[in-house]
Amino acid sequence: MLSYRATLDVPVTTARTVSRWIAAHRRRHDVRPWQRAATSRTQAIMLLRWLIEAPAVSAIVRDARVSPATAYRYLHEALDVVSSKAPDLPEVLRGLKDKGVPFVCLDGTLVRTDRVAARDPATGYHLWYSGKHNAFGGSIQVLTDHTGYPVWTSPVEPGSTHDITAARTHVLPALYPAAAGGTPTLADKGYAGAGIGIRY
Repeated sequence: MLSYRATLDVPVTTARTVSRWIAAHRRRHDVRPWQRAATSRTQAIMLLRWLIEAPAVSAIVRDARVSPATAYRYLHEALDVVSSKAPDLPEVLRGLKDKGVPFVCLDGTLVRTDRVAARDPATGYHLWYSGKHNAFGGSIQVLTDHTGYPVWTSPVEPGSTHDITAARTHVLPALYPAAAGGTPTLADKGYAGAGIGIRY
C-alpha cells in the first residue's frame, strides 16, 4: 500500500485547542488512559477531518489505524467535547447586543438523512419524515446575525416537528428578553404567532 502526506485546511492552533480539550476530558473521565488506541492529537485530527472533508469512516479508520468501533466512539466523544464548549443561546444574544447587532434572523432547516426510522406511537407516522421537504431528516433551528452568519443552532428534533414547535422549545424563551432589550428577531411566515419581538 502506498502512503503519502496530506494537508488539512485547518489552522494548527485549532487542532491544538481541540486536542487540549480532548486531553482534559480524558484526564477527567478515563480510568485507564494508557489503554487508549490513539492520542488526543490523533482524535482531534480525526474529528476535524471528518467535519471538514466528510470522508468515509473507513478512510479515517485506515489513516488513524484504529478499529471501526473505536473510530465511531472517538468521533462521537470528540463531538461531545467540542459541543460542550459552545456558548448557550442567552450568552450568544448578549454578545451580539454588545457588538451592536441591530437584529437576528431565525429559520429552520432539515438535515437530510436516510439512517433514521421511528414511528410516533400516537399516530403511527414516521417521526423523522418531513412532509414539508418530502424527505427524512432532523429539524434544527438556526439563528444568524444581521449579515446571515450562523451564530447558534438548536438541538436536533425529528423532521416531522414544525419550525414553530421547535422554536418554542429551544429558541423563543431566550429571544423574548433579547427583543425587549432591543434586539428583535426576523423570521419567515412559518413563525406567525411566535410572540413579541418576532417579526415576519
